[in-house]
Amino acid sequence: MPESGVTFEVFCTEPGCGEDSGAQEEQETAQEWALRHTGRTGHSLFQRVVTDHARVTREEPEKELL
Repeated sequence: MPESGVTFEVFCTEPGCGEDSGAQEEQETAQEWALRHTGRTGHSLFQRVVTDHARVTREEPEKELL
């Protein structure tokens, strides 16, 4: 569903940290956040999450002819 977009998010996995990039529209923005975070904290392991959306519609069954 292209109109819903894709979001990129990076989470620091250092125990007790809990910081994240927040949902970003550009992958590079989330990656830049991780680089800055590493520079500030020395934390070096992150979880990356990419989210997209799908619309699913149910097809109505054909009515039986009498």
